[in-house]
Amino acid sequence: MSSIIPDSTYRYGLISRALHWGMALLLGWQFFTTAVRVLMEDSALDEFTWGTHKAVGTLLMTLILLRVLWALINLRQRPPSLSIAARLGHLALYALMLIIPLLALLRQYGSGREFAAFGLQLMAGFEGEIEALTAPGNLLHGWLGWTLLAMIVGHIGMTLYHRRHPIENVLPRMISKLRD
Repeated sequence: MSSIIPDSTYRYGLISRALHWGMALLLGWQFFTTAVRVLMEDSALDEFTWGTHKAVGTLLMTLILLRVLWALINLRQRPPSLSIAARLGHLALYALMLIIPLLALLRQYGSGREFAAFGLQLMAGFEGEIEALTAPGNLLHGWLGWTLLAMIVGHIGMTLYHRRHPIENVLPRMISKLRD
């Protein structure tokens, strides 16, 4: 395996970077679709963007599972966290990126409606609704989504802070040229 593929103690490798930045773009799209839904409901833009929200959420859930697996594979060779707060913040980001789409899928199943993403049927529909499954998603999916956005803003803010911090500029770990 090429030395640019896995992570190292100095920087994240190609796969970690691709997962990070790809998910950042998809999460940005999810927040955009939600903002359009809230601010411009029933508009042509809302109809177009909202129609992608569930499929992109499914893709994000798949990617976070791959990202967690890849992080575990590279656990001993990844750049170290700067502090316990940084480690806990990253764990919270990972947890929210997994929990939010899981709540949506739970709600979708409980609704009794069929669910297909990218032309693949993921859940068959059925008559009725299972309120015990829809209630957690109805209650938490949106609030946790906005919490994730706030944490992402904090993540970016801390990255910019550490860019100027005398201990370590962490941004090159995720954006510098890959070389060994």
